[in-house]
Amino acid sequence: MDARTLPAGLRESLARHRFDAARLERRAAILAREGFRPESAYLAAPPAPAPSSAIRELPEAGTPAWEALDRVGRQALSAGKLAAVVLAGGMATRFGGVVKAAAECLPGRTFLDLKLADAGDVPVAIMASHATETGVRELLAALGKDALVFTQSVSLRLTPRGEIFLEDGAPSPYAPGHGDLLEALVATGTLAALRARGVETILVSNVDNLGASPDPAVYGMHLAGGNPVTVEVVGRGALDRGGAPAVVDGRIEIVEAFRVPPGTDTSGWTTFNTNTLWIDVAALDRPFALDEFAVVKKVGGREAIQHETLVGQITHFLGATWVKVPRDGPAGRFLPVKDPEELAQRREEIRARLAARGVV
Repeated sequence: MDARTLPAGLRESLARHRFDAARLERRAAILAREGFRPESAYLAAPPAPAPSSAIRELPEAGTPAWEALDRVGRQALSAGKLAAVVLAGGMATRFGGVVKAAAECLPGRTFLDLKLADAGDVPVAIMASHATETGVRELLAALGKDALVFTQSVSLRLTPRGEIFLEDGAPSPYAPGHGDLLEALVATGTLAALRARGVETILVSNVDNLGASPDPAVYGMHLAGGNPVTVEVVGRGALDRGGAPAVVDGRIEIVEAFRVPPGTDTSGWTTFNTNTLWIDVAALDRPFALDEFAVVKKVGGREAIQHETLVGQITHFLGATWVKVPRDGPAGRFLPVKDPEELAQRREEIRARLAARGVV
């Protein structure tokens, strides 16, 4: 690919968002040689569900155990040791071209507005993408709110044969998954900025999950767990499709459904990954060789290949504490919204959940 032939705006965006041409060429060579093979993502052996003994339950609010954790978490919060990191990247396609962070969730309140209100005094850093950065910054300005905004990298879509995928005659850029967070925090200087403020832990959550708040008791569980990562899981629902804690080569890590070999018995998989993680800042000063998974996307009615990484794969490299949190009710911590239809179904539940926390 000759960068000189690219449109000027695309060249500037690629340069500003850490485009890695060598990485793209390696991906293209594999596709040209092997084609798109979903089985390349399968684990070598069927994973086993994480044993129930490895999953800790968040104590019920008001119990002595909960109060002890809540006290520890509040002390750390008052010392300014936590920051919230909101994942607001992607391609701004599921809400009709509107950046999801700026989509109206409740009357007069956007997802990002509610996320910031829920964070309270906890500093917030927002990972945007080349497609969402402008919308996020404009929204912050309109709200009069302050947050660190940093961007994930960008790559170019390929055809299933490994050629550059063209959209309207030009290469088609995309944001390569939320696993990019681990590189972006360091590359943009955001991690250093948080450390300079005394932050020791980050709470990572999706902008569309308004259940994931900086709860002191859950923070206390992370601190008490003694591991650099704590993963929030919930009871698995019949319609859940995604990751779960599972045993791979003798250790527990998040395993996505598309990595499970066909025929694997998953009837014992009773928990589900919420993509809400508490991570020690000190553990992030190193590179993580996350797998790059090829996925098929429909773009303009044609198949395009994107390579994405997943932040949950950090549990392959770092020890994790697994905490089962409530899914439903006023204390529920998992309320994902993927599209306008799901928002319409969950709006009242979101309002009630946030009202119980005093956010609305």
